[in-house]
Amino acid sequence: MPELPEVETTKTSLTPLLGQRIADIKIFQPKLRWAMPDDLDKLVGFTLESVERRAKYLILNFALPSFNDSSDMAHAKMPTTRQLLIHLVMSGSLQQHSYGTDKRKHDHLIIAFNNVDNTQSQLHYYDPRRFGSVLWYQDYSAKLLDHLGPEPLSADFTADYLYQLIQRTNLPTKKQPITRPIKSVIMEQQVVVGVGNIYATESLYLSGIHPAIPAHQLSYDQIIILVGHIKNILQKAIALGGSTLKDFTVASGQTGYFQQTLNVYGRQGKTCPHCNTTLENIKLTGRASVFCPNCQPMS
Repeated sequence: MPELPEVETTKTSLTPLLGQRIADIKIFQPKLRWAMPDDLDKLVGFTLESVERRAKYLILNFALPSFNDSSDMAHAKMPTTRQLLIHLVMSGSLQQHSYGTDKRKHDHLIIAFNNVDNTQSQLHYYDPRRFGSVLWYQDYSAKLLDHLGPEPLSADFTADYLYQLIQRTNLPTKKQPITRPIKSVIMEQQVVVGVGNIYATESLYLSGIHPAIPAHQLSYDQIIILVGHIKNILQKAIALGGSTLKDFTVASGQTGYFQQTLNVYGRQGKTCPHCNTTLENIKLTGRASVFCPNCQPMS
C-alpha cells in the first residue's frame, strides 16, 4: 500500500506536468471505491497548476487559462479552477507515459496533456484492485479530510501534542488516558496522518518501544524519542523515493529504495541488526508487527 512517503514521492514526480494543458480524458473503468465522476471531461482545456498532498491524498489543482479571443467567450461562464482528489489506497499509481501509449489492463483513466512546446504526454491511473478513488475535491474534501490529524512532518506534530493526546490532558473534561497499543495509536489517522505499518514498525524499533505496550505507559521522554524517529524515518523514506514492496511506482515509472534499509519490517524470523536476537511478529489490529524482544522489551 502506498504510504505517506510514496504519495509524497508521487506528488513530486508529477512536477514535469505542471503548466501543461489537458487535451483529452478517457475513462475506462469508473467503478473504483467510489464511482469516478462522469464529467471529468470538464477538465479539458485546464492547466495543471500545482499538486498538493494531505495525508495519503493527492490534490491536483487546475486552472483555466485566460482567453482573449472572442471565440473563447463560452469559457468565460465556466469555473476558472477545478480540483481532483486522488487516493491510491492498496494498489493504485499514477504513471506518466509518452503520448499514444496503449491502455493496459488495469488503466482506468488516461489524461492526455499538451505541453507549451506542443509535445504531448499521458498520465495513467493504474489500479489492479480498484480500491482507489478519483473524485472532485469539492464533493468529498469535507468527508475525507476534515477529521484528519496533523501532518507528521509539520510543526503541529510534536512530543507535547502526542503525549497530551495520549494522557488526555489537553481536554476540558477529565477522560481516561489512551490504553490502546502505541503502534495502533500512531497509525490512527485522527491522531497523526500517514504513519503506515512500515514506518510505524521501523520507528518503534529505533525508539526501543514494544509495539504492543499500552500508549499511556510511555513516558514523556519516550514520546520525544518516538516522535523524532517518526519524522526522521519519513524524511529518509521520501529522500529514497519511498518503499517498493509490490508494484508501487511513481509517475516516471521509477521505484523506491527505502525497503533496502528496513531493520525489522517483513524480517520476522531473521536476526536483529543490532543484537542478533531473532525477530518476532505479533498481530495488532490485524496488521503484522515485527519487533526485537531484546531491543523492544514489553516492560
